[in-house]
Amino acid sequence: MRAFRFLAVLLLLSACGEGGAKAPHVGDAPPAFKLSTLDGTAVDYPAQLAGKVVVLRFWATWCPFCKDEMKMIQAVWSQSRDKGFEVLAVNAGQEKGDIADFIAKLGVTYPVLLDPGSKVTKAYGVTGLPMTLFVGRDGKVKGRILGETDEATFRRKVEELL
Repeated sequence: MRAFRFLAVLLLLSACGEGGAKAPHVGDAPPAFKLSTLDGTAVDYPAQLAGKVVVLRFWATWCPFCKDEMKMIQAVWSQSRDKGFEVLAVNAGQEKGDIADFIAKLGVTYPVLLDPGSKVTKAYGVTGLPMTLFVGRDGKVKGRILGETDEATFRRKVEELL
């Protein structure tokens, strides 16, 4: 069953770029969206985060790189959030219970967003996980990482924007 779900999500992501949706490039303003956190709080991006440095992180529980990176992001976020830094971890269409269990085990406290049907994931042209966008205080994409990154690279990119 797990292999079937993995294959289903891979097929879903392979179709993410269809319909003209492309991942935002450096200099672009990422598409706006409204999603809910695990506790039901609505997040209206970018309206609620204007003037902040934002990392948009697309991920899934089955992603082999996401677990360690999410813990690493937690450390950077905890140290930098009072400087105007926010993380929005957009889950690529999984069930709320599965996401909540995964996040609780990791001790992640930054906002984790539910993306039912992967609508936002598709709108962002995500073709692989994880995908990370670094957005400056001006609301424009300043960098993008597709796949795994290390803490030093992640921290450096955030600090350059703060």
